[in-house]
Amino acid sequence: MRSTSTSPTEIASEEEQNYDKISDLKAFDETKAGVKGLVDAGITKVPWIFFSPEDEFDKVSDPGKNELYVPVVDLDGVEKDTILRKNIVDIVQDASETWGFFQVINHGIPDTVLEEMLDGVRRFYEQDTEVKKEWYTRDGSKTVVYNSNFDLYRAGSANWRDTTYCNMAPNPPSPDELPKSCRDILVEYSRKVRELGRFLFELLSEALNLNPSHLIDMDCAKGLAILYHYYPACPEPELTLGASKHADYDFLTVLLQDHIGGLQVLHQNQWVDIPPVPGDLVVNIGDLLQLISNDKFKSSQHRVLANNVGPRVSVASFFTTGLMPSSKIYGHIKELLSQDNPPKYKETTVTEYSLHYNAKGLGGTSALLDFRL
Repeated sequence: MRSTSTSPTEIASEEEQNYDKISDLKAFDETKAGVKGLVDAGITKVPWIFFSPEDEFDKVSDPGKNELYVPVVDLDGVEKDTILRKNIVDIVQDASETWGFFQVINHGIPDTVLEEMLDGVRRFYEQDTEVKKEWYTRDGSKTVVYNSNFDLYRAGSANWRDTTYCNMAPNPPSPDELPKSCRDILVEYSRKVRELGRFLFELLSEALNLNPSHLIDMDCAKGLAILYHYYPACPEPELTLGASKHADYDFLTVLLQDHIGGLQVLHQNQWVDIPPVPGDLVVNIGDLLQLISNDKFKSSQHRVLANNVGPRVSVASFFTTGLMPSSKIYGHIKELLSQDNPPKYKETTVTEYSLHYNAKGLGGTSALLDFRL
């Protein structure tokens, strides 16, 4: 849990009149070196643009918190054993309804692939800054978008991380469109995580008492974006966050994280750690799946703490077509409605929702609330 001994809000307000936030944001952005550039320069104090306000749930102290654990789903043998599959579907259903998160083990992606993917992330961020700058952009239409804080100019505070976004499906990029430092493993990892994603959508469809192919037939697995993050060690981690409180804007996210830790999910009004386990993957429900399931499944708020140990690296696989132009309308799944469960959300396209989410940024209220009827 973050320390609350120092209030970034109070510190910032003392010298607010001397603080030109936009100027500082631009100066940081124009370095094209991200947060890693600050750390490489030997910074010992967190700049004000990164100060995060205290979270209301930081003040909740529950001695039983450490007894809460995100459900674990073991996929070993699930495809061959119908009884085991039914048991696993029940676990997935309960996790998706109550947590919005679960961890998967024996998922079929070899540990060697997971480790090489994390190594590829490190190679990208730790290469020569001038080479890395070639990928730095805020043009979201590009195949590869590297920057620090997609919502830098909109969020209340910047996060202590750098991110690269790669559109991998439905239109796979050619190898020369991807960074040389990690292109081969990006292609391989994307292929394997797409296979896993399709299987997870089958289980989620069954958890909704639908045909196993229902969500796949709705094109929930059509798009895939790989976001790989780099969280440098932070000199004052109590003042900022690696990632502000947010839910994901996609249908489903599959997360690979290294050994550092820091991921937390908001559950029962308290922050619960999701500690890294070698070889496992973390899965969470996205806003669009909550929307089409009419609140049957839950897209939970989560965040990443800053740490004085690092760098932390992670790879988030977002099942979404994102900003790709599409006129396909998504609304409630009619089989899930009843007189007691009428539609709760306006219909939308993936593009419309993604644009709205990006404009809103992280750290505020859920973008999904703006689509409630």
